Amino acid sequence: MLPTHPTRKVAIVGTALSDCGRVDDATPYALHAQAARRALADSGLDRSVIDGFASAGLGTLAPIEVAEYLGLRPTWVDSTSVGGATWEVMAAHAADAIAAGHANAVLLVYGSTARADIKARRRTANLSFGARGPLQFEVPYGHTLVAKYAMAARRHMHEYGTTLEQLAEVAVQARANAATNPDAMFRDPITTDDVLSGPLIADPFTKLHCCIRSDGGCAVLMVAEDYVPDAAKAPVWVLGAGTAVSHTTMSEWDDFTVSPAATSGRLAFERAGVRPTDIDLAEIYDAFTYMTLVTLEDLGFCAKGEGGAFVEKGRLLRDGALPVNTDGGGLSACHPGMRGLFLLVEAVRQLRGEAGEGQVRRADGGLPELAVASGTGGWFCSSGTLVLGRT
Repeated sequence: MLPTHPTRKVAIVGTALSDCGRVDDATPYALHAQAARRALADSGLDRSVIDGFASAGLGTLAPIEVAEYLGLRPTWVDSTSVGGATWEVMAAHAADAIAAGHANAVLLVYGSTARADIKARRRTANLSFGARGPLQFEVPYGHTLVAKYAMAARRHMHEYGTTLEQLAEVAVQARANAATNPDAMFRDPITTDDVLSGPLIADPFTKLHCCIRSDGGCAVLMVAEDYVPDAAKAPVWVLGAGTAVSHTTMSEWDDFTVSPAATSGRLAFERAGVRPTDIDLAEIYDAFTYMTLVTLEDLGFCAKGEGGAFVEKGRLLRDGALPVNTDGGGLSACHPGMRGLFLLVEAVRQLRGEAGEGQVRRADGGLPELAVASGTGGWFCSSGTLVLGRT
């Protein structure tokens, strides 16, 4: 019989953003370092406790180059790259490693100058992910990333009667949430008419249906429960996590109206021992308005096909029935390429009561107890979902 080891509880004790929005005078490496330093300072722990490191999207040998830049020599690493869901998947891996005793303190860090690089003509916008492998059968027909999401949204509209106005409501409420976030790139209010009348990007998406392009980075420090007494602030516990993949070729996607969050969410809630009705706020990947709507369905906050009605009447606002993307999300606050780690940062800020004017409160005036962060990668190709709690 193999030896057994006690399972340790896992907590997030440090989070931070780097400079975000318009950052013309920094490299992606510098944003990684800035976010990492700030997260470590937020935790109150010494850098010597870090023995695990997770990073993706930068360097030839990610995450080795970034770890070297930060002066770290980790004995546990993860460079999983599954698009926007990368960071929730990495966090799930890190939680498993810490619980099993394979690592004690894992730093997750991300940084990107996607906006500045385009402005300086160091790169061009990504219209596709290449034309090799399975993608060779779609690229010749102009099936870009945004077109794939738009196609899925159109299917949901056809199948369930979801309207353009309902999709627009997601963007309107995200912008309203951003208004109370001093770090948000866009804070001025918008209306449904503003969304609907904007330039068409990919039918049915106009510009405001799509995420912004920004610079920025962030970091999260996850530790074993043994380190919590030495941390500077109250911990936010990782209660449950789930991951899933769906497809890469659109013809292999069984149902355009169901995302892999239907699986990752179910697993996360089951492992946390909670239900969607117990959740106080949700941080959901929102590269496009449809992502928010369909993920809400797949996480179980409403029935399949009812997402359009669910997002109406201000339900996603900070003081709504289910606050969603309380910092303004990728639609208004920050989206430098892969936004998944920002979801965890905002969820922790809310659970700690550090969101200032944008703080979510329960009906009794108390701080939220439970949050869910759900990241999506590719064109609904992958999903990672975490349930976080104050106790």
